[in-house]
Order: sequence, then structure tokens, then C-alpha cells
Amino acid sequence: MHPAQPTRPTPPALEQGAHARLITPHYDEVPVRTTLRYTPDDPFAVHIDFPAGASTDGASVTWTFARALLAEGLTTPAGIGDVHLWPCGPAHTVVELHSPHGMAMIRFDTPALRRFLRRSFAVVALGGEDLEPALDDGLASLLGGV
Repeated sequence: MHPAQPTRPTPPALEQGAHARLITPHYDEVPVRTTLRYTPDDPFAVHIDFPAGASTDGASVTWTFARALLAEGLTTPAGIGDVHLWPCGPAHTVVELHSPHGMAMIRFDTPALRRFLRRSFAVVALGGEDLEPALDDGLASLLGGV
């Protein structure tokens, strides 16, 4: 029998509510309550949860994208593909999301996003992300259990 190896406790997931404004095609703004999430199990990603009423089909929606993209988009236009971010004056950041169903633009208060990002760095420091689990999962998927 081998002695048990000490395990490092997993840091808690981070959740932060955030007020946002959905910008409609006519440039009206509709308030929407979102939840920003970060978890050390997926250290390179951030998640934005939207409530059921924010989608066209009435279902809740989660968007996931790179934490580095969020950091970059707070100071300069950033993104390719489905997620784009850019500063909108000194106090706001716009997140533009593209899906097969259409496009949505959401305006966030930049201080709330900065606070969330700082808190995520306290959970897992920038550059301290552990690549091993992601590499193991990727290799297992590629090799199909061989």
C-alpha cells in the first residue's frame, strides 16, 4: 500500500454579477443582468452567463472565450471570429457576440470587468495556468483511448 499523495485544494470558482445593456438593432439599450464566471478547471477561459430572457429562444446562454481576450479588449479593440471586444469611452466596454442565429452587442461597465479580471488573477495568476490537464485531455481525445 502506498501513502496517499497530498493534494492541493482547488481554488474556488469565481462568480460576479454584472449589469450590462443589450444594444438592440435600433440602438436602444435593454438592461440585462449577467454573471461573469472563472474557474481554475478551465484557467484560460472566462464565461458570461445570460439569463433566459436575453436570448431569442428564451433559453439561458453561456458564452466562453479567452481570459486574455477580455484583458486585451478592455484597452484596445480585440477579437476574431465569434467574439469581439472594444473600449467604448473610458467607462464602458462593448462585447460583440456572433452566432448562427445572429449578432448581439452588450455594453458593460469597464470597472466591473476590470474587477472581475483582477479577481480571476487572484484565483490563477496570469502565466500560472496549468497546461497539463488541457494537454492530457487533448491527447486523449486525439488518440481515442489508444
